Amino acid sequence: MDVIEGRRRGRVPLVTVGVLAPYEPLLRTKLASQGYAAGSVTDAVRTLSRLSGWMERRELTPAEMTPSRLEEFLAFRRAVCRSEPVARRSLGAVTRVLRDDGVMPAPAAVGGGAVEELLADYGAYLRGERGLAAESVRCYRGQARKFLDALPEPLEESLRRLDAARVTTFMVRHAARAESIWSAKALVTAVRSLLRYLHVDGRIPAPLTGAVPAVAGWRLDSLPRGLEPRQISALLAAPDLRTPAGRRDRAILVVLARLGLRGAEVAALRLTDVDWRAGQIAVRGKGSRIERLPLPTEVGEALAGYLTGARPWCSATALFVTARAPYQNLTGTCIRAIMGRACDRAGLPRLGAHRLRHSLATTILQAGAPLPEVGQVLRHRSQLSTAVYAKVDHRALRALAQPWPEGGAQ
Repeated sequence: MDVIEGRRRGRVPLVTVGVLAPYEPLLRTKLASQGYAAGSVTDAVRTLSRLSGWMERRELTPAEMTPSRLEEFLAFRRAVCRSEPVARRSLGAVTRVLRDDGVMPAPAAVGGGAVEELLADYGAYLRGERGLAAESVRCYRGQARKFLDALPEPLEESLRRLDAARVTTFMVRHAARAESIWSAKALVTAVRSLLRYLHVDGRIPAPLTGAVPAVAGWRLDSLPRGLEPRQISALLAAPDLRTPAGRRDRAILVVLARLGLRGAEVAALRLTDVDWRAGQIAVRGKGSRIERLPLPTEVGEALAGYLTGARPWCSATALFVTARAPYQNLTGTCIRAIMGRACDRAGLPRLGAHRLRHSLATTILQAGAPLPEVGQVLRHRSQLSTAVYAKVDHRALRALAQPWPEGGAQ
C-alpha cells in the first residue's frame, strides 16, 4: 500500500500527489471562502489526495471522472475502510469545486438530455417573457416534465407528431391520479403554458391548448383550514433552540405565523428587507410586487436572535440560509421541509406552510376586523381571494341566517 493509502490521521503529513495535486490550493481557498470549518476542509483535502492517487494508478484524467467513475472510487474506499459516509460528503465538496473550475465534467442531466434542454429553454421563456418568479418557474417546470416524460423517444419526433388526442389522453389519465383538485388544476395550467410555448417556438405544428380539458372545481367550495392557537404554539415551540438550525427554523415559523407570508416569500427575504429603524419588512409577493409590512415585536425578536446568534457569516444576501456550508439561500422546498419537521416534533400531521397563513386570517376575523383588512394583511390583489374567509366569520354570518319557520319539520 502506498503512502496515500497507508496514511493515518495525524501520523503522516497530508501532501497531495498525482494528477489533482495542482488543485489542492484551489480547494482549500474555495472551501474556506464558503464557510467550511477547518476540520471539514482537512477532510476534503484528504479525499482529494486519495482520489488523486486512485486516478494516478488507473491512469485516469480529470476529464474522465464521470459520476460512474466517482462511484467506483467510493466502492474502493468502502473496501479499504469503513468511513464511506464521510468520504461521500467530502467527495461532494471536492467535485463541486473541480466542476465549477472546469476541471471535471458536469454530470449528465437526469432524465435525458433532450427533455432537460427543452425544460431549460422553457424556464428561460417563463422568466424572461412571462416574468414569473423562481418558485413559479420551478412548479411549472415540474408539471411540464410529467408531460414530456410521457412522450416516446426521440422527443423531437414525438413533438412533431403531437396531436389533440394524445394531449387529452394524458390529461385525463394524470388528472384522475392527482392528490387533489388543486393539484389537477396546477397540471392543467402548466401543460397549457407548455403547449403555448412549444407552438410559439415552432416545436409543435398546431396550437393544442384547447385539447387540455378543464378540471371541475369552484373557488368557494371549501373552508380555509386554519389551526387552533394551541397547535400554533406547539409548532413555534418545536425547533431545538440549542442549535443554530433550530433558531433559524423558529424564526421562519414565527414569520409564517405572525405575518402570513407564503413559503416562497419567506425564502425570498433578504437581509436588506428588514428596516429595523422604521420597524418594517419588505415582502416580494406575487407579480414581483414589493410591499412593506409592520414588524411585530415577536417577529423582530425572533429575527434578531437568529441574525445575532445563529446565522453564519457568509456572502449570501438572503435573510435565511442553510445551516451548513456551503451556505446558500433557502428555497420554498426548504421552507416546506422546515414546516414538516416542526409538525413531526409537535405531534401534528404534516401540514403546509399555507395553513399558518389561513390561521392568521381566521384570527384577525375573530378579533372583529372586516374582510378588507384581512385582504390587506394577506396582500390579496383581488377581493375574491379574501371572500372565502367570510365563511369562517360566524358572527357576521349569524346576522344573515334566516329564522327557522314555525311549524317546520322537527
